Amino acid sequence: MPTIQQTLNSIDHDTAVRAIVSAHQLALGLETSSPAVDKTNNKAVGNSVYNAANEACLRMGFIEIDADCVAKAWQAQTERTGSFDTAQWPTEPSDFGIQSLPRHNSFASCPQQLGLYAVLPDAAWVARMAKAGVPTLQLRFKSEEPAAIAREVQAAVNAVQGTNALLFINDHWQAAIDAGAYGVHLGQEDLDTADLNAIQQAGLRLGLSTHGYAEMLRADAHAPSYIAMGAVFPTTLKRMLTAPQGTGRLSAYTSVLRDYPLVAIGGIDAARLPDVMASGVGSAAVVRALVAAADPEAEAIHLQSEIFKRSIQKHQKTQAII
Repeated sequence: MPTIQQTLNSIDHDTAVRAIVSAHQLALGLETSSPAVDKTNNKAVGNSVYNAANEACLRMGFIEIDADCVAKAWQAQTERTGSFDTAQWPTEPSDFGIQSLPRHNSFASCPQQLGLYAVLPDAAWVARMAKAGVPTLQLRFKSEEPAAIAREVQAAVNAVQGTNALLFINDHWQAAIDAGAYGVHLGQEDLDTADLNAIQQAGLRLGLSTHGYAEMLRADAHAPSYIAMGAVFPTTLKRMLTAPQGTGRLSAYTSVLRDYPLVAIGGIDAARLPDVMASGVGSAAVVRALVAAADPEAEAIHLQSEIFKRSIQKHQKTQAII
């Protein structure tokens, strides 16, 4: 009987690539292309599973660093199960090198289901949505003036006092610490400059933005309180360096990060909300869906009811399986 390694070495590369693409492109919402793939460089890795998975991901439009993450996870999955299954997209956290939670470096926890998550431009909007009963809020205040930032962050923290709203401050981590905010939200670029230890020592929660597998794994290394994934749909509010992820990829990401509170963000509105929540996330972040609404308070109630409905349906399906 041939060994597992002998079986893996006998895999026909092109057949495996086609099988992976055929099995997953529709579910992931991807279109195949024919990028210039450096097979010589890939095969230097010396593993047929990695080579096939990596090329298939590149052909489906994944950027190189994300294709590398999936290919390595597929190899780990193959070694764990003893067989190379082109129909089984990797979703097991351990295959991506993700350890169980909590960890020694974990940030303070937050609710697994953060519900409707409103991203707002100033403290006045924070006060308005807190009074409307939105459970999770983020102040995304754009300014380069330290005094203005400190005033706005403190005003936002004051605005949620006496409500059940959880307030995260985007970017301005020191002002958030000084004002006693619930948490801080940072982008990938902020990880190079923010003092994460100071945030953690102050007891604040930490949320991190991600835009694909590589950034998800980078975020996981810091064991944040929650992970945001996007942009799910096209958005004009922020220049994105990565293409919209879509709900197919979102579902795959959710499976890998299943132990974290997860927030989907980017172009989400009432019409798209059901598909977003069906991916398994516990929260949907909205911007224009609220601040550009004719009646933001009424829209907040509507969006919250939709999220609650989807959560109940998910719970009922889980209980039925049990």
